[in-house]
Amino acid sequence: MAARSGSGAEPSTPTARRMIVGAQLRRLREQAGLTRGEAGYHIRASESKISRIELGRVGFKERDVADLLTLYGVTDSSERDVLLEMAREANQPGWWQKFNDYTPKWFEPFLGLEEAASRIQTYELQFVPGLLQTEDYARAVITHGVPDAASEEAESRVALRMRRQRLLLRPDAPRLWVVLDESVLRRPVGGRKVHREQLKRLLEATTLPNITVQVVPYDRSGYAADGPFTLLRFAQPELPNIGYVDHIAGGIYLERPDEIELIGRSLDRLALDAETPERSRQLISKVLSES
Repeated sequence: MAARSGSGAEPSTPTARRMIVGAQLRRLREQAGLTRGEAGYHIRASESKISRIELGRVGFKERDVADLLTLYGVTDSSERDVLLEMAREANQPGWWQKFNDYTPKWFEPFLGLEEAASRIQTYELQFVPGLLQTEDYARAVITHGVPDAASEEAESRVALRMRRQRLLLRPDAPRLWVVLDESVLRRPVGGRKVHREQLKRLLEATTLPNITVQVVPYDRSGYAADGPFTLLRFAQPELPNIGYVDHIAGGIYLERPDEIELIGRSLDRLALDAETPERSRQLISKVLSES
């Protein structure tokens, strides 16, 4: 049994470690011919808890992992030690925990997934994605256009958004592919000054080797997708692609193969509809000169 990624990449975040341990436990359970209900009964847990453990959605109790490994017939000490150590590492808090007071519970899993992703693909119709926003632009979005009245909660959310952006500058930074509707470039969020600084930030981002920005012009928009979405891909083969859709009251995580296939088709269509990265850069420069 290989608890580490077959690609040789080490899982870099608690979320990635949880997902890998969960995937290994699922595989071992299936090899043992046991149902989730039977595994749950063994550790005095529900079937739904076993499901959450196998999806990496919850932290691990070391005793539960050890008991499951015994149930699944894993007796070799070296194999057990690898998974138990990863389970312990997976319980370490992520950097975003200090923002917990003002971070919605439904968004916390996304922060861990984003941090662990090797490729992030996102489509936006209204705003510049959070990973590329300036501080003033983020404040205007978060306060719904009233930045001068920003509360402590709003300022904490702005700080969280700025902290998220550090992942793009890591030595092992993920590749970010952003597709924007042209209206995003022309919407003066936060007023003229904030808008101009945001366009400059977009142009700067396009010079980074791991960031690609494409723009879907007005005459080709409206067909590839019904709304904004993000697709997260991971270097570790144990981890599935995960889609994410934000809405006014929360977020939806998409993992079923048919859902991921639908997102993939939309991304393929967007790649065809959008201007090339170079022509997109020219369009951003044009809008900047006109603003």
